Amino acid sequence: MLVDLVLPIGLYYALRAADVGYVASLVVSSLVPGTGMVATLVRERRLDSVGLFMVSAMLVSAGLSVVGGSPRFLLLKGALVMVVAGGWFLATARGPRPLALQFSRPLLEGRVGARDVSWDDLWAVSPRFRRVWRVSTVVWGVGALADAAVRGVIALTLPIDLAVGLGGVQYGAFSVVILVIVNVYQARAGLYHPRSDLYLAVPGVSGEGRAAPEPVA
Repeated sequence: MLVDLVLPIGLYYALRAADVGYVASLVVSSLVPGTGMVATLVRERRLDSVGLFMVSAMLVSAGLSVVGGSPRFLLLKGALVMVVAGGWFLATARGPRPLALQFSRPLLEGRVGARDVSWDDLWAVSPRFRRVWRVSTVVWGVGALADAAVRGVIALTLPIDLAVGLGGVQYGAFSVVILVIVNVYQARAGLYHPRSDLYLAVPGVSGEGRAAPEPVA
């Protein structure tokens, strides 16, 4: 968050205070998130796909700004990123691994609900478990597209210096709102309670949310 969000905005306003132009300030500050991609490339000898996308979006926006003569194309980079993110979420919603599940699994598996049950097993036998993550993924996707629309309006209508700051605030506000919506839905669906019907309906799971022992052959 510090490198990808706070630092670029702070650097932009520092450059503007030094009378650097809009386009130059936006381009330089937009390069900061790319440092993570470079670090991954040097340390692990592989490209970070998210970082590569962010830098590519910045370069495309910068090129359009130079050709069109307007720094607002650079401001639209944030909207472009959210459109791609929203489309990515929605595209995976009906697939074997919805994106919300992939992002949440390292944080939640083994810590909430039926803690001793593999999510792979739950996914295989529980339609309700699959529905929870498909719905959660759709919520994130629709939310990202709505966020992109707001970003587009801000980038095209508000003063540039104000739009840059609002763009950063919007990332935080969007994340909080969607997280609240998704967590309320997941709690009501029983994801966090080991004795909810979501787990009790799964063969091999006891009322305590633990996997029943395998029968000995």
